[in-house]
Amino acid sequence: MKQAKIKWQHVWLIVVFILLYAPIFYLIFYSFSSGDNMNGFKSFTWQNYQDLFADTRVIEIVLETLLIAILSSLCATIIGTFGALGIYSTKQRRLRNIILSLNNILMVSPDVIIGASFLIFFTFLGLGLGFGSVLLSHIAFSIPIVVLMVLPKLNEMRPALVDAARDLGATDWQVLSKVILPYISSGIFAGFFMAFTYSLDDFAVTFFVTGNGFETLSVEIYSRARQGISLEINALSALMFVFSLLLVGGYYLLNQRNQAHKAKRKQKMGAPVK
Repeated sequence: MKQAKIKWQHVWLIVVFILLYAPIFYLIFYSFSSGDNMNGFKSFTWQNYQDLFADTRVIEIVLETLLIAILSSLCATIIGTFGALGIYSTKQRRLRNIILSLNNILMVSPDVIIGASFLIFFTFLGLGLGFGSVLLSHIAFSIPIVVLMVLPKLNEMRPALVDAARDLGATDWQVLSKVILPYISSGIFAGFFMAFTYSLDDFAVTFFVTGNGFETLSVEIYSRARQGISLEINALSALMFVFSLLLVGGYYLLNQRNQAHKAKRKQKMGAPVK
């Protein structure tokens, strides 16, 4: 009998996942503790979750954070999708590379620099810091993410599809709505979920541009952590982790549904399914 060989890449992958998820499960474990800190688990309780839902300030901040994430990701998805279309339609290779480089500046720049730049910009314009400044900042740093998610799908699309639609008499809007957007829909969904995730957990940029009593969840957790973390924050972290899992699961199901829809459409057209 052949002895099973140890695949060290699998062992390494398991170690990486343990290092990534162990602190999260450590926080979740102590969210059920009846103690006042994480020095030792005393007894199982739901009290921390009850205190969390009774804290109206935290609930309000969570809703405001979700509102910022939804609005910014929607706006960034629309702007980023049309931005990717503009880059794709640019014929001059040099100009296209310049635009891509400008798009990637916010991706490679440190968050502290981006946050300070937005703060100086809003101060120069005389705009008050608060909901509006946070929303505009989140839209700005989410747009490059959407562009990078959508552009590869556009590059995969065969130009013959667009040419065939135009030969059949389709208008520019019909080509966009009936051919291009359905083809790149998976990239659009990916860009939206990535923008939503980045907005939801951003701290550095938000910390610079927030004000007038408006705070997001990451800034509130930081403020409370400086005063000493309570187990109520553990409960909040556990719920946010579950919410993130639901987002990932939702994106996976949408992606699978989209691929199944494309496979059925190819079968109806008589094309081989890849």
